[in-house]
Amino acid sequence: MTLSYSPTATNPGAVVIYSGGMDSYTLLHRALREGNEVHALSFDYGQRHARELEVATRVCRTLGVPHQVVDIRAIRGLIDNSALTDASREMPEGDYAEDNLTATVVPNRNMILLALSIAKAVNIGAGRVDYGAHGGDHVLYPDCRPEFVEAMNAVSGIANFQAVEIHAPYLRASKARILAEGLAMGLDYADTWTCYRGEELACGGCGSCRERLAAFAANGAVDPLAYDEGGL
Repeated sequence: MTLSYSPTATNPGAVVIYSGGMDSYTLLHRALREGNEVHALSFDYGQRHARELEVATRVCRTLGVPHQVVDIRAIRGLIDNSALTDASREMPEGDYAEDNLTATVVPNRNMILLALSIAKAVNIGAGRVDYGAHGGDHVLYPDCRPEFVEAMNAVSGIANFQAVEIHAPYLRASKARILAEGLAMGLDYADTWTCYRGEELACGGCGSCRERLAAFAANGAVDPLAYDEGGL
């Protein structure tokens, strides 16, 4: 069961970049538990796994969290050199590693999403943007690495009259550790979507599915999502 919270509004608020995946789901609940007045922001950039946006919308509706899905598909032609945004490309399978999953890198994605989220924060007077990058992404995605987040945080401090902090509490944490925190909060990860293919069942073979399954195994827990048996 998804937990429900009522923000205390004792601080300036937080814009949470919420994809609908495991990490941002945990991040969203963490921000709520801290008493933030949360505004969830999701992005439709033409990703093949747009099913995650349906999950994000449902969760925010249940929680009563203000949620905006921003349609930026108009820029798809600028970022379509990726297996995540071009359905004609073969989706690589196997564990996260530079030699087999580089095809899933979306050009400049997180810089774009962070810039738009910072604008939202300034627009509503929120003091920070919560971003779910984690340590397991460092091997593959440059825009999930500490040096990128630190540089973007510095820019965010001077880009507007109002400084906005980029808050990335899982930047050096593993996915297993993030899941452990969520399980301790009693979160139901049936309310998330991870698979890059975005079909009716999770494939179990793409790097995202494999990392998710490994996190559950590391916590001695069973993933509540249904998987295509052929991919496991």
